Amino acid sequence: MKSNRKIFIAVQFCIKSTVRNVLVVIALAFLLPGYGLAQDTFSIVAVDTLTGEIGSAGASCVTASGAYPHGAAILSDVIPGIGAIHTQASWHPTNQSNAHAHMIAGESPQQIVDWLVAHDAQGNPTTRQYGIVDFRNNLPRAASYTGVNCMNYKNDTAGVFYSIQGNILLGQKILDSMQSWFGATQGTLADRLMAALQGAKVVGADTRCAANNSSSLSAFLRVAKPTDDPDSLYLDLWMAYPQGFTGLVPKDPIDSLQILYNQWKISLDVDENTILPVNLVKVLRADDGSLVLDFSGYPASANLKLVVFDLTGQLVLESNVNERFVRPFGNHTSARGMYIYAVLNAGSRIVARGKLVND
Repeated sequence: MKSNRKIFIAVQFCIKSTVRNVLVVIALAFLLPGYGLAQDTFSIVAVDTLTGEIGSAGASCVTASGAYPHGAAILSDVIPGIGAIHTQASWHPTNQSNAHAHMIAGESPQQIVDWLVAHDAQGNPTTRQYGIVDFRNNLPRAASYTGVNCMNYKNDTAGVFYSIQGNILLGQKILDSMQSWFGATQGTLADRLMAALQGAKVVGADTRCAANNSSSLSAFLRVAKPTDDPDSLYLDLWMAYPQGFTGLVPKDPIDSLQILYNQWKISLDVDENTILPVNLVKVLRADDGSLVLDFSGYPASANLKLVVFDLTGQLVLESNVNERFVRPFGNHTSARGMYIYAVLNAGSRIVARGKLVND
């Protein structure tokens, strides 16, 4: 590089497999002390209803500092086997700690959001933004909140098993792109979370980083398996430029994170127990236009249950599968829209899932 200016990047990744637990830390900088509020962020929390994995990813125009050496990752709280919480926009540690305690106590994402708004640490929830998901009893739940006094552009969107939120954004297109990339990407939960960040990787996605010719100055990707220790997640990656960094970035943090993620995937041992079962359910369209689910790929003795959710997370159908063909919406198409279905076995483990478009 022809510039005399030193470029400092701090990154970390944790590799965990059935045969080893290796922590690799690459530190190309000593992080400077300092403190500041995580005001400007775009992020996603999500669950994988098949594997039970819970994930968290995001980026922000905040750098590393003594207060939060991993940059934007300060807002992420992943609780293996339970859920994930993002507290952002005027981040406050008390709000994050309270959210954690209420999730451990068994409250739903919406209940946690409602409590946080009613009991804000500084009495001003209008400057906060939250995204929360959980996965209890094989059912995903999500909720989000954006205070009216968060800095523009701000918004959020929560689906059945994910929540996306952001503030000080270039516009709604950042959140829409994250949602689109997350939904359209095939693969593991980590693959989809990484894709969601790539969907937001445009110059000035966080508008304060336009001057850096970058989407952000720090980014993170975290995924927990159900049995992980909270302090040793299956996947824990981050990248952050140091406090006081100015000028053009040599590489967008999301691209740096992508490189780390690619390296992590290569180094990960293949574990046959992580291979997902094949979805044997076929989605058909009857002559009258109604949707039909074909369960002939399963034995008659499988003792399956079908559950269907709408995109707000509401349970619209729960029924035992007693026939080869099941019409989840009956012999009509009045319940138009997109739905998520899951098939549970006798042990309440999800053995299949997918989307239903009833148009």
